[in-house]
This record gives sequence, C-alpha cells and structure tokens, in this order.
Amino acid sequence: MKFCEGMVGQNLGVFFLMDVCLYLLKVEWYNAVLQPSFHLRYSEDTLAFIVLSTPSMFDRAFKPFVDKQLLKKINDPVDQCVSYHLSLVKESLPDQRVDIIYDYEILPNRKPKFLAQTAAHVAGAAYYYQRKDVRCDPWGEKKIYGVCIHPRYGGWFAIRGLLIFPDVQVPFLEQVAPVDCVASEEKRIELLEKFNFHWRDWSYRDIIEVKERYSEEQKAYFAAPPAERFKWLELQGVVQRMWGRE
Repeated sequence: MKFCEGMVGQNLGVFFLMDVCLYLLKVEWYNAVLQPSFHLRYSEDTLAFIVLSTPSMFDRAFKPFVDKQLLKKINDPVDQCVSYHLSLVKESLPDQRVDIIYDYEILPNRKPKFLAQTAAHVAGAAYYYQRKDVRCDPWGEKKIYGVCIHPRYGGWFAIRGLLIFPDVQVPFLEQVAPVDCVASEEKRIELLEKFNFHWRDWSYRDIIEVKERYSEEQKAYFAAPPAERFKWLELQGVVQRMWGRE
C-alpha cells in the first residue's frame, strides 16, 4: 500500500486544511452490495477513497475559502469549497489518473452517481443503519430512510465524495467493517425515528456520545434553505464586498 501512503502523505496539507477523513475502498466491496444499475464502472480491484468532512471543516476550510473570495455565486457554497480542495489533490498527482465523484452529482436518469452512505459503510467509515437492521419493524407502510452514524462524530459529519484511482489495483486490500455504535434495537428505532420524522432538530446526530459537533454558527448556516445560504453569508458580512464588485 505504498501508493496509498504516498498519496495521503503528499496531500496532507490539503487534507489537514479541509479537516476531512479518508477511508480506503475497493470497488468490489461497493458493487457487491448493489444492483448492477448502481455499480461503479471500474474493475473490481480499483482503489478509491471516500471523503468525509468533520465538524471542523466549516471553520478550517469553508470560512477561509469564502474569505479569500474564491466563492462564485453559483452552486452550493460548501460544494464549491469541497470541489476546490479536491481539485488541488488531483492537480498534485499529475502522474496519476484520478476521477472525482461528488455526493451531489447525478446521472441523466436522475440516479446519483454513487450511493454515498453505502460507500461509507463498505469502506468501514460509518455504519449505515437501515430499516432492515431493526428486527421488530414498527413503521408499517411508512417510507423509512437509512442514515450513517460515525463512531466519533455520530451524525455530525457529511460524506462529500469519492476519489477513484482507475490505474491502481489493490487485490489484497482487506475490508474493515464499520463500527456498530448503535447496537441496541431500541436505539436503532430511536435513531431512524429521529432521522425520518424529526431531522430538523438535529437530535438524531447525538444518538451516541460524540467527540465533536457542529458549532451554533454552522448549524445556523445548514439550517438555512439551500437557496438562501448565499444570503446568510452576506448577512454575516463575509461576502458583501464580493458581490459589490460584480
């Protein structure tokens, strides 16, 4: 795994500034648990990294990104920040073919380019709790969505994308299971109830004891509707001078 160590080491500055977590993933693990229509179109042994942002990314990467006036008044501001920093990683590896898939990208048929929570689970990054993980299902005909929980951050993190290295094959890479940190039936039901029916109050994110969570400022930003987040940044005085020059 010298390449993996070298890639991470070569880009420690970018990853440190972003405050993200990287987890190794082999395409085979992902494709094995999904229908063919969702498969990644790479050979089974292809190496990838799933990228998770931590609560600190807001202060350490996003706010400096905005303050440096790198933000454009298109697309989601946080998505722009992640794209900018991961593009730096790609540029730093000119001898490697690197494909980046972001969590928000979709195919022409409106399906996501990859299923982020499934990828996080098979990479051992965060446990993807779903309806099937509850033995005594209390929801009847209701639609219940699953959610990933990280053993350190609980629900206070986000899956941002995949870095795929099509020319790097890792046949002997061993899969690591995610930590089952919401082990009891009662807690799993509570988690899925809170995520599906009370997600706006943030409580599902604290289903376990966490080491770090979003600041009140960060919560206010993400609580704003996506279309109003530029306005939120303007009200904070961060980007007023940018739009004034246009």
